[in-house]
Order: sequence, then C-alpha cells, then structure tokens
Amino acid sequence: MSPWTRVREDLAAARQRDPAARSAIEIALLYPGVHAIWAHRVWHRLWRRGFRFVARAGSQLTRSLTGIEIHPGAVIGRRFFIDHGMGVVIGETAVVGDDVLIYHSVTLGGRTHDHGKRHPTLGDGVAVGAGAKVLGPVVIGDRCAIGANAAVTRSAPADTVLVGIPARPRARQNGEDVRTLLMAPEYSI
Repeated sequence: MSPWTRVREDLAAARQRDPAARSAIEIALLYPGVHAIWAHRVWHRLWRRGFRFVARAGSQLTRSLTGIEIHPGAVIGRRFFIDHGMGVVIGETAVVGDDVLIYHSVTLGGRTHDHGKRHPTLGDGVAVGAGAKVLGPVVIGDRCAIGANAAVTRSAPADTVLVGIPARPRARQNGEDVRTLLMAPEYSI
C-alpha cells in the first residue's frame, strides 16, 4: 500500500470519527493525533531497521510537538485515530489493531520492568474513552469499548464494554454505538 493511500485512509478515518472535522485539509494541518501517527510510521520503520536511537529521538520530538507519546517499537494498525490526543502514551510492546479510536489522556502501559511483552494488545474496532488506562500484557478483543477513566488490568473478550476501577466487563448489547457508550454517564467514573 502506498504512503498516499495510507494518508487518505487516515484523513477519512478522522473525518468519520470526529463530528467536528470540517475538511481533509483542516485535519491534515491541525490534528495532532494524525500528526503523531504519521510521525510514528517513520520512527517505527527506523526502529525495525535497527536505528533505535534515531527512532527514539524522533518519537520524543513528536511527543514535544503533539503531546502524544508513541514508542517507536509499538505496532499500530490502519485507520487509527487519536481524538484530541494530549497525554496519550503508547508503550513499546503495545499492539493496536485496525480502526481503533483513542481519546485524550489514554495510557497503554506496562506494569513491570521485565523484558518481553509488557503492554496491551487492542483488537480491531476498539474504542478507548478519555483518561482510560490499559495496563500490562492484556488482550482486548475486537469491537470492545473501554469507558472513560477505566483501569483495565485483565484481558477481555470481543464485543465487551469495560468500565470502572478496576474495569469490569459486560457484554455489549445489540445496537449499542461505541460513541454513545463512551459518552454515557454510567460508563465513566
């Protein structure tokens, strides 16, 4: 897939997921979440080719410009969108699937200083509400919704809603829209 195709996908994903988005040019020029993912692709490529110091330095530069820290070792899927973005942290061994939506102040972090897989894996179509923390090598299934300020420390199957501290899962009911779930007062702390 060409880089321009990926850019068009990113712009379309942002436009689809953010009702305030007015045009592709506005998104391309003014959305720090989009800038962070574009930069991450460059740093991730360098990381995989062994230019680890340069990749880390670049990711820190991106963090200072956008307020979004994505480790260059993290694996990020297609059509990933970070809405608002300030304070987002994505750790080195995190894996993020396709069509994932993350709001500001989300952490995909570790719980240990051990080497190896220590950050979460998010399936396709996952939505993570503002301020949520997903910690450790947990696996969050496809199409899950994680409520605002939830603290997730256990894996969850597909089509689950996770809320609370610590987060408790419940099955998603037919017709529940992710955006509505993340905004509902009963799903935030």
